[in-house]
Amino acid sequence: MRRLSSTVVVVAGERAAEIIPGLESLHNVRSLVRGDRTPAEVTAALGRAASTYVVHDADPLAAIGDAWTGFFDGTEPVGGLEVAIETTLADLNADRLVLPDYYIVLEPDDLSPTRRHWWLGVLAGAAPARVVPAAASVSAVAATLGNLSAGRWWPSDLGRWLRELPRVVPDRAGLQSGSLA
Repeated sequence: MRRLSSTVVVVAGERAAEIIPGLESLHNVRSLVRGDRTPAEVTAALGRAASTYVVHDADPLAAIGDAWTGFFDGTEPVGGLEVAIETTLADLNADRLVLPDYYIVLEPDDLSPTRRHWWLGVLAGAAPARVVPAAASVSAVAATLGNLSAGRWWPSDLGRWLRELPRVVPDRAGLQSGSLA
């Protein structure tokens, strides 16, 4: 799996497509809105970008997040999560998708409980500094970009981590064993 020279940030949330273009005015940001492009087409555009930050809304883990949420909400067909995991892994391994350095999650308190557990439990549990909540405004996202902190990267054995997701229960996601008071 490749990593890009720019810091890649996915802005996730209902208002991402309207907020991302407003970040283009920052001198060190290249913004891409997915629109009609496939995630693989966005990945190709990311590879051509030459700025400090590349901000987009084409989440490479979106299919897994949707399937995981549906799995625990009872709306995903049997096997759907596993298919999403294997398809995403194949795309990541073939460099058709690139994991972002950070996710900025817009208005997580407004999300359904299971979706909130996906962002702030599953993903933040895997790489705590890499998932950051923000208000849904250009100024809030710009301020968040300026305050991103370093932290551990995504799990080194990505396949193992993703394949274990069917056993990660929403209200326990992100909790380490023995970490409860």
